[in-house]
Amino acid sequence: MSRSLSRRSVLATTAAAATAAAVGPLATATAAHAAPTLPDGTSKDKVLVVGMDGLRHDVIAAAKAPHLKSMMANGTYGTSLLYANPMAATSSGPGWSTISTGVWPDKHGVKENSFAGKNYGKYPGFLARLAQVRPQLSTYAAVDWKPLDAQGTVTPGADAKLVLDGDADGYTGHDATIAAETESILRNQNPDVLFVYFGQTDIVGHNSGAASAKYREAIDVQDGYLGRLLAAIRARPSYATERWTVIVTTDHGHTDSGGHGGSAIEERRTFVLAQGPGIAAGARPADTRLVDVAATVYRQLGIVPDPAWGLDGKPIQERSTDPFEALYPALAGRTDETGIPAGILGWTHTAPSGWSVVNSAMGTGGVAEWRGWSFATDEFWSRSQRDQSRELNVRSRGIFAVADSDEWDDKASSGPYDSTLVTPAYAVGGRSRVTLGFTTLYRQEGSQSARVLASWNGGTPVEVKRYTSDVISQPQALTLDVPAGAANVSFRFHYTGSNNWYWVIDGVTVTAS
Repeated sequence: MSRSLSRRSVLATTAAAATAAAVGPLATATAAHAAPTLPDGTSKDKVLVVGMDGLRHDVIAAAKAPHLKSMMANGTYGTSLLYANPMAATSSGPGWSTISTGVWPDKHGVKENSFAGKNYGKYPGFLARLAQVRPQLSTYAAVDWKPLDAQGTVTPGADAKLVLDGDADGYTGHDATIAAETESILRNQNPDVLFVYFGQTDIVGHNSGAASAKYREAIDVQDGYLGRLLAAIRARPSYATERWTVIVTTDHGHTDSGGHGGSAIEERRTFVLAQGPGIAAGARPADTRLVDVAATVYRQLGIVPDPAWGLDGKPIQERSTDPFEALYPALAGRTDETGIPAGILGWTHTAPSGWSVVNSAMGTGGVAEWRGWSFATDEFWSRSQRDQSRELNVRSRGIFAVADSDEWDDKASSGPYDSTLVTPAYAVGGRSRVTLGFTTLYRQEGSQSARVLASWNGGTPVEVKRYTSDVISQPQALTLDVPAGAANVSFRFHYTGSNNWYWVIDGVTVTAS
């Protein structure tokens, strides 16, 4: 469905135009940036998305940030790590594209800030998608990093938008202007969905570093803008009959000394913080990813995404249900991995109930954490060695299974790496087909082998899939015919290697039909 022209009122203001329209800098922020008139909203379910560029979430605790901390107490706060090259740089172009589209860079195509390869036609931002499927919604966007508009990342589909360019006032002035206009719209008009961008945390991060007092002060200033927007929502005459969701997120982190784009943990830090109907208070999920912002917007508006949209995200209140998620109480700190901080609990050899690991052919010695199939978190495993594509494990969530002969061999060992992960037996009696689903990250080298096998009624396992080339964090679906007389099936993931690469398995599902 196309958007009705009678409802469309787009305002794009540059700082140059503002300067021409006003006598001086103070007038620029008032008269030149008067809020546009939006079409009247039609939904009682409303969403405000606040993007804070380059906001490293682990620094929030050291800042005052009362409004962010209140949202954490009263909403759901999930932290996670980004990809790194070669999937994409930890830069704003890929980050905001991931937030807006709800898919990873291998789909939306943006790998760095040139936006070369962007695929927004197939994977549009959530405002553009809403204009397609719910054109009666009243939508608004305000940004001052021009590519978010010029490249089509965020603003397409908005009924009205404010787009500010660089000028002598710098990004601080723009954040204030964006906050003031959005506050006015929230108090005096009836929008349904808004995206608001604040950029000063990124600017200060570059200039002073994320470990600086100035960076913490920038967080506090943006927190104040967030507080004004929250107060404006609560002051609405119709607030009591409305259902508001507020989402705060960021596109990447920063190093302590300042900067991003690389693969350091500090550059890869992101978060999704949401408060609203059906979103648990005080929750700290470990399975949240940056792609979940768009999916949460749709969920809160009562929109069921079409599978053809190809979303990688899920609503922030939806938990992963694979069996590995039950292993959090068993997670331990480092044993041999001296490069991983001691306080990070992120690995175990304990298998989920009904699962097992067979290491009867496994060599001796090696790095204890990776002797045979292990279960680990992204925070722990990707720290074991940078820039070997462990950062690309983006479609795994929470805890996953990993067989890593490369890391195992970093300590004296004898014999091969040979380990098998075995699922429980699943009932298939009277069914024609069974489908094994999972997500995998696999890197191939030398004589390494990775095989999936099926065992019917506890019989001799039969190979049903062999990997011989890289598979970079992709969903898999293996559908098998159920043999006559088969009552159950179990699956095995058999990996062998010798200082080669690794194999990751997550999100395992078995369905019979």
